[in-house]
Amino acid sequence: MKVKGVRLYGAEDLRTEEFDLPELQEDEILLRIISDSLCMSTWKESKLGAEHIRVPNDVSEHPIIIGHEFSGVIAKVGSKWKEEYKEGERFAVLPGIPGYMGAPGYSFPYFGGDVTYCIIPGDIIEKGCLLHYSGQTFYEVSMAEPIYCIIGGFHSNFHTTDQSYEKPIGVKPGGNTIILGGCGPMGLGAVSYALALEPDKRPGRIVVTEVNSDRLKRAEEVISKAYAAEKNVELLYVSTANCGDESELLMELTGGYGYDDVFIFAPIRRLAETGNKILAMDGCMNLFAGPADKAFSAEMNLYDCHYRRTKIIGSSGGSKQDLLDALELISSKKLDPSLMITHIGGIDAIAEATKNLPQIPGGKKLMYLPIEMPLTAITDFRKKGETNELFRMLADSCDSHNGLWNPEAEDILLKYFDVTF
Repeated sequence: MKVKGVRLYGAEDLRTEEFDLPELQEDEILLRIISDSLCMSTWKESKLGAEHIRVPNDVSEHPIIIGHEFSGVIAKVGSKWKEEYKEGERFAVLPGIPGYMGAPGYSFPYFGGDVTYCIIPGDIIEKGCLLHYSGQTFYEVSMAEPIYCIIGGFHSNFHTTDQSYEKPIGVKPGGNTIILGGCGPMGLGAVSYALALEPDKRPGRIVVTEVNSDRLKRAEEVISKAYAAEKNVELLYVSTANCGDESELLMELTGGYGYDDVFIFAPIRRLAETGNKILAMDGCMNLFAGPADKAFSAEMNLYDCHYRRTKIIGSSGGSKQDLLDALELISSKKLDPSLMITHIGGIDAIAEATKNLPQIPGGKKLMYLPIEMPLTAITDFRKKGETNELFRMLADSCDSHNGLWNPEAEDILLKYFDVTF
């Protein structure tokens, strides 16, 4: 069958095109993609091409479909899976394939999120990567993938116990957590997740740093200090623009104690070095943001690593349980991923938006595969609505939900373009 999608042919070579899918095999399943959220990891992939660790060396001859934060409905089921999966049901996909470096959106010619239909291979289904989903929205599934990465990051952190080799997993309960460069979409997701933890697992203080004043302002609007206080967590947003030695400023906020858990949400050497300086005794620093530069490095204090038990780790993706936890948190309304979304677009806007992702302000860019629509900031809906009925309706819906994307807005968009499933 003929489909339309965005494929990678090499470094900075993304093409929106029509191409044919092969005939579905008995151990495969055909997925219809409704939404996909653009990820900075895909931008890095598009910059590196075959130099990316997950991209095949022969990508120029066998292009791959990009996109890994996708959702939709099952369109056709191979005979092997007829008892387990049903046509028309919604799904979620675990992007981190157990025991395999490759991933959807990076490594497969017919399996990825930025396309109208794709095929999930039989061996990937065998690994438990195709999950049933009974929710009512598509965007929440797309946003579950970045949340699952955040959960994986939190689960990667660990601490030690005196006179024991036990290593408690997670951020230190009641401790100091800091998210450096944390007012982007992933940082806000991390704050939301920390506040959604059970009371006995939450940090006592969360500090979020940022240099961009607009991001700081929006962060305080969507996750207020008062809301965090209701969770018995002190939430501090700190501008580190032109502050001199930011490590001194950040240490003062803890009375000189330091931070039990440090998350680096932008791959910047200065941030990594600051994070290392402000670690408390037995502190854990997580390089969450993946660098594009394979030689990325920074000065680290190894004396503290030895005598003060500080730890430096990195995390990428998560486990199947992390994705299930993300979906549960979203469906139970304990965590609202809408606060991460700032732009909406269609399939025709994906390639250009991906190429320029770092230069486009705001948070997550949510794309709907069955439609064509320019990438549009939610804050621009009202102005566009003066001459466009769709944007007027979307503006009304988002305004009634604190300026955020929401189930009603998604329904309006899909009905307007007569998307049925």
